[in-house]
Amino acid sequence: MSHVDAKLPLAVEGDRLPLAAWIADETSEDAVRAGLPDIAAGSAIRRGNIRTAIKALAQQPTPRLLLVDIEGDASPLQALDALSAVCAPDVRVIVLGDRSDIGFYRQLTRELGVDEYLPKPLTRDTISGVLRRHLSDTPEGEGAAGARGGRLVAVMGVRGGAGGTTIAANLAMQIASETRGHVCLLDMNLRGGNAALLLGVQPGGALRTALEQPERADALFVDRVAVPVTERLRVIASEEPLGSQPAPTEEGVCHLLDLLLQRFNVVVADVALPPGPAERTLLARARQRVLVMTPEVTQIRDMIAARTFLSELGGEGAAISVLNRANARWGLDTKLLEQGLGGKPDIRLPDLPVELAKAANLGRAAVLDYPAWRKALAPLVQESTGQRLVEASAGGLGRIVKGLFRR
Repeated sequence: MSHVDAKLPLAVEGDRLPLAAWIADETSEDAVRAGLPDIAAGSAIRRGNIRTAIKALAQQPTPRLLLVDIEGDASPLQALDALSAVCAPDVRVIVLGDRSDIGFYRQLTRELGVDEYLPKPLTRDTISGVLRRHLSDTPEGEGAAGARGGRLVAVMGVRGGAGGTTIAANLAMQIASETRGHVCLLDMNLRGGNAALLLGVQPGGALRTALEQPERADALFVDRVAVPVTERLRVIASEEPLGSQPAPTEEGVCHLLDLLLQRFNVVVADVALPPGPAERTLLARARQRVLVMTPEVTQIRDMIAARTFLSELGGEGAAISVLNRANARWGLDTKLLEQGLGGKPDIRLPDLPVELAKAANLGRAAVLDYPAWRKALAPLVQESTGQRLVEASAGGLGRIVKGLFRR
């Protein structure tokens, strides 16, 4: 077992540490070191608490098993909420602390999805048994069965040119930048998709294979084909010849989503309308389904048709209407547009043709350089990531949203 004194190594996702720990006191640290089984070679143990872990893991890859110390923390539940936002969803979490009441234990393990809570003082035998159990039954490269997984957000332009791909790429970048979560941008347009190009990376070539032959997409598939854009954002896309005939299967889509949602906090999928059977499978699983239009008469019709389609498709995901280029000079009058839609669009985005074109030509997300675009996308970021509410109350615990980690 090697001791990592400095930062955790900035390894690729396929080289995640088996275990990392931040422990507040020397006695507990000694017990953890003494109880580490041989299979935990390469682990990193550092002095610190859960707040230290949050800062580190916002910049570094998530280990497969994580030990954090909440002793002395005035708001441990809020801290665990913040920790879940910067960790990959498939992480297993063991919490150390100084509280020994059974109610607190149940709250952590049953409501928040923490795998284990160990009250201090720790013993070598306790640590050895717990770590050996959790390290040995975590399959390499994949999350445990029944993991909660991340959120799937599908973005669709109701007509070509509405701006769906631009919004999907910038949304993924802004979520990764603001939440420090692990984000994947999945471009389901296998021929002529632009999501990767908008972020300045070259698409890989294995997406079609995974969608057509799911048995070939093993647990390390994501590590091989997800192209890094930043430390927290990866893109999975393909660039098939125009004369090719990709045939993604429903089984392939389901298998790929299972892999991605175990690894990433948020998966943003760029989907073209009208969708085929495989894309319908994705849309049915999406937590949010974002429909993008521009202020034109024809797109009012297309938006209504898309809403009807999603309603008939089923699924629990909310449909979010986005009016792109809302203030364009050539656009339809706001009052007439709302009359046609039967109400206001959920989100309005400004017309920034020069800025967005410049960003696209540079292969750089516009949200990184243009505050107006970033501010306008903020409500969609909030909708896409969800709100983990942990409200303070007189009792100090407040209302807890269940399942911050696996369950």
